[in-house]
Amino acid sequence: MRVNKLYRSLLDKSVASMMSAIEIYNKPDFKYREEAFSILAVNSWELLLKAIVLKNNKYKEKSIYQQEPAILHDGSKSRNRCVVKKNRCGNPMFISINEAIALLGSQLPKNLINNIEVLIELRNNAVHFVDYDGFGKQVQEIGYACIKNYILIIKENNVEIDFDKYNLYLMPLALVNKDIVQPVLTSEVKNYLNLVKSKIDSKDEQDEQFDITISIDVNFQKGNAFDSISVRYDPSGLPINLTEDNLLKRYPLTHDKLVEKCRNRYSNYLKNKKFYRVLAEIKKNKKLYLLRKLDPNNPKSSEQGFYSSNVFQELDKHYIRK
Repeated sequence: MRVNKLYRSLLDKSVASMMSAIEIYNKPDFKYREEAFSILAVNSWELLLKAIVLKNNKYKEKSIYQQEPAILHDGSKSRNRCVVKKNRCGNPMFISINEAIALLGSQLPKNLINNIEVLIELRNNAVHFVDYDGFGKQVQEIGYACIKNYILIIKENNVEIDFDKYNLYLMPLALVNKDIVQPVLTSEVKNYLNLVKSKIDSKDEQDEQFDITISIDVNFQKGNAFDSISVRYDPSGLPINLTEDNLLKRYPLTHDKLVEKCRNRYSNYLKNKKFYRVLAEIKKNKKLYLLRKLDPNNPKSSEQGFYSSNVFQELDKHYIRK
């Protein structure tokens, strides 16, 4: 299938920028870690969002160019005609990341936008020389959410990027530096953290796919992981025993909750034969559906089905998002 050249270039550069952000962050000794990550990650998002805008507009290049009023013969600005705005080199100027977000509107979930906005603010402060020493853990939590959101939005919009050949992960901060101490934060850093907290307080609780921050704790203990888990070889893979708490986190949706979220998420959703036909296929996928006894210790206990939050990736193929 032939792909638009500009669209392909935006996608390739977006992935390259995100990979560079991750590679720099994961370096064992890099003094500008958080700032460099934020600059490259925001650049990656800007390129990706422009690509999606371009695709939405049937690859019309003007859709991602800045426009300005045309200059008339008398030197005044036209009220009816616009032309592509150009930079000092005479090249077309692209829309900004904020303009791309505005154009995409409801296509981007609120939590995703909040995560991008705190990244943008981190970048803006970094390039204007605000000292961010001492709060790497908070930046990393934003970074984890950034990468997760980046992958999800690409999948949701059927963007032509194959992640099989990429390793998108951030090294846990505790592996970068085991001796993490509580830093003395500057007033500028405190102001930034207050912004992040305000975004978290306003998060969309209905959106369980996209995150503003993700906390990952790494604890160093004597011994090894093989002493604490039961492992056996199996032709179909390595079995992992999950606790009840882990199961509920992995499969948080009951049937009623799923129906409620579908009504809020899709404009053409109906609880009809089509819906149950789709659910029947989903139930065949153990990664998306779990049938468990309400009382695990009672073999005669009644059973109830639970769905993973990832079920919406499958449902999105059959329904139109609001």
